[in-house]
Amino acid sequence: MHRTFPSAIAGAISPIDRSIAGYQSGCHIKVPHYLTAHYWWAYVHPSAVWFFERQWLVNLILWGNYTRLRNAAMVELGETLPGATLQVACVYGDLTGKLIDRVAAGGGRLDIVDVLPTQLDNLRSKLPPCAPARLLAMDSAHLKIPDASYDRALLFFLLHEQPRHYRERTLSEVFRVVKPGGKIVIVDYALPRWWHPLRYLWQPLLAMLEPFALDLWRHEITHWLPAAARGGWRKQSFFGGLYQKVVIRR
Repeated sequence: MHRTFPSAIAGAISPIDRSIAGYQSGCHIKVPHYLTAHYWWAYVHPSAVWFFERQWLVNLILWGNYTRLRNAAMVELGETLPGATLQVACVYGDLTGKLIDRVAAGGGRLDIVDVLPTQLDNLRSKLPPCAPARLLAMDSAHLKIPDASYDRALLFFLLHEQPRHYRERTLSEVFRVVKPGGKIVIVDYALPRWWHPLRYLWQPLLAMLEPFALDLWRHEITHWLPAAARGGWRKQSFFGGLYQKVVIRR
């Protein structure tokens, strides 16, 4: 059943912004090579959405930690989210729906950017018709958004999928579009403790399927932040260190 939102919010912003160039056809958005080369099976293949858009499967991939990590991000962002919120990249599962609830409760708006029209179409099918959200077809490393446009931003398991130069550019762009004093919340992989069995079992699988993920085992996320952002941040670990939440104050 679709959730409903106050008519004032629904009237303030259209559910889907179809004015963004290339959203419907995707012909003006160049898909990064790393996605087609390494993640075709997860996001690009026509059957990827059908296969992976299952809450139980996403939870299984995260070793039963999806809800815990999603809730950790929500707690950090706040119970209500007034103003403007940015989610960088679509995700499988119900994270965006939970985020929409808090945005609506705060009378704010949510923008979700993704470079793949297939992922935007899938997310559109999951959102309520009157959700205070826009779906924007953009590359996270080249956001066509003015400086200081958002009060907060969320990156949920995106950075481990990107090669270093893309990761650096994405973080620089997010830092640019968040207002001074705003918050950037990142949830992603990290180096497990030495005693964690997945440190030895999960490593070869990550190396095969997600070749850039082990970068986050070797370095802190702050390693790829722009110099101006390296001072005000904090980190929380989950599941024996395999996952992390990093919070950056702009």
